[in-house]
Amino acid sequence: FAGFKVHRSFVLFGCLMIVYNIAGFISLVPYWSEPDPVMFMLQSFYLLVTALFFALFFGERTSERIELCLKAFTASNLFAALCAVAGYLDIAGSSALFMNYDRAAGPFKDPNVLGSFLIAGALYCMQLLMLGRTRWRLFTAATLLVLCTGTFLTFSRGSWGAFALATSMMIALTIVTTSDRRRRANLVLGALVVLGLVAVFLAGLMSVDAIREKVLDRTVGEGYYDPRYFNQLRSLPFLMEHPLGYGPLRFRLTFDLEPHSSYVNAFASYGWIGGFAFFILVGATVFVGFRLCLKASPWRVHAQVVFPALFGFLLQGFQIDIDHWRHVFLLLGAVWGLETARQRWLAARSVPAAPLRLNAGAAT
Repeated sequence: FAGFKVHRSFVLFGCLMIVYNIAGFISLVPYWSEPDPVMFMLQSFYLLVTALFFALFFGERTSERIELCLKAFTASNLFAALCAVAGYLDIAGSSALFMNYDRAAGPFKDPNVLGSFLIAGALYCMQLLMLGRTRWRLFTAATLLVLCTGTFLTFSRGSWGAFALATSMMIALTIVTTSDRRRRANLVLGALVVLGLVAVFLAGLMSVDAIREKVLDRTVGEGYYDPRYFNQLRSLPFLMEHPLGYGPLRFRLTFDLEPHSSYVNAFASYGWIGGFAFFILVGATVFVGFRLCLKASPWRVHAQVVFPALFGFLLQGFQIDIDHWRHVFLLLGAVWGLETARQRWLAARSVPAAPLRLNAGAAT
């Protein structure tokens, strides 16, 4: 298909993604004359193509392509984080471009998106340092600190939580799947050194009065009651009465706010069919992701970066809309592409070697 081989492990992912989008277009039918819902579904279709492409792309020439992607992704993370730091420091008047709500947003509209966007690159740098897979340790360490700074300056509680969870998962999975005791001890030591470096750096940031006050305001000063979350609970009985949902971008017309939950939005914008397809997709991805991280394969190390970052996003989806975050769909496609590569690798290992045949006249 367009130069790619479609493996059977791709079928479930592809079907669920396509059903999810078709359900959204069905819910769109009564509102086809409204530009915002139409644009919403066209963006969803673009992200569908993105996810399917990356799942096929990483299924072949996997080692080369996943390394290329992680390096390029980390480079884009570094650029975004530098923009965020420049905006926070108002270098050359850049705060007007790279700040939002007194929080670093970098080239994004929303600080929450920037904070989560930087997680995968930070995990990649951490793992390179832990495993000693980089020749440029100082540059990798400096990149990690810039990414951590960018995430910290977004003052996004969701991003901080996702970062902590993804980091813990990556480190734990890397250590648990290492069988050699000496190497495992070295990994533990490497992880402590890296985490210590990050902790000391963040403590230095907290010594700045403006930063400390903002952190305290975000974590202590504000109560976490918010009408957004009350709306989510209030909407559930209504969604049970609407098999086609409210239609794309129409939740806000009923409740005056966006769903602020991708799981609520799946039913609200895509109807029951789309909502159940989304839940099954998330469940299947979590199962496949953990298996990738725990089972031996040539790409387990890469999965231990990609999946923890994605898993953090999937949990964030309960309290924020991640369904149009492009990096989520890249990582989603990457997980299923790595699974395709693993299945092909297992199939190749299980094929018995061809028997040695001697010519009829050969001496024995």
